[in-house]
Amino acid sequence: MFIPNNFKIEHEAEQIAFMKKYSFATIITVKNNIPIATQLPFVVNDTSDKLILTAHFAKNNEQVAYISKNTSLVIFTEPHAYISPLHYDKVESVPTWDYIAVHAYGTAKIITDEEAKINALEQMILFYEKDYLQQWNNLSEKFKKGMMQGIVIFELEVNELQGQKKLSQNKTKEERQRIIQQLKSSPSKIDNDLASYIQDSL
Repeated sequence: MFIPNNFKIEHEAEQIAFMKKYSFATIITVKNNIPIATQLPFVVNDTSDKLILTAHFAKNNEQVAYISKNTSLVIFTEPHAYISPLHYDKVESVPTWDYIAVHAYGTAKIITDEEAKINALEQMILFYEKDYLQQWNNLSEKFKKGMMQGIVIFELEVNELQGQKKLSQNKTKEERQRIIQQLKSSPSKIDNDLASYIQDSL
């Protein structure tokens, strides 16, 4: 993606932390020169020397046929908000949008080993709702096998990360403080979260 230098996220650790926090992402793959996409919850694993993203498709999703043959792009984004020019000192100003996004590129590998598939699902449970693991463990093997037949689990090894945080860095501290106050006073939690990111970047 196009990233102006003053908006670039320089450190990989910061990008990975963002991906883990906002882990419901969009995976995009090319089919016959046309992009196709699916929104999925991902598990982000950086415990080894590789960065691995794990998720699963519904078995009948056409994207399954292309993720092992092509590079996919996974887009992590949130929070974001409209920024009014009323916050700026200059009258000749226009609206903009502040946001944070991380793009992860890589080729996926479909997991076929049954034990590995179970492990991947359990890692997802531990990531999203560890208290559910006990209920999962008590489910019948018949139910689990039937459920797994309806999904395709994959791992994507990330070979490139791009990160951008556009947080009004090109504005004065006073202008940014006005933006923060506006976002903090909003009833939207997304706006509130963005305010915290802008505050931390001052």
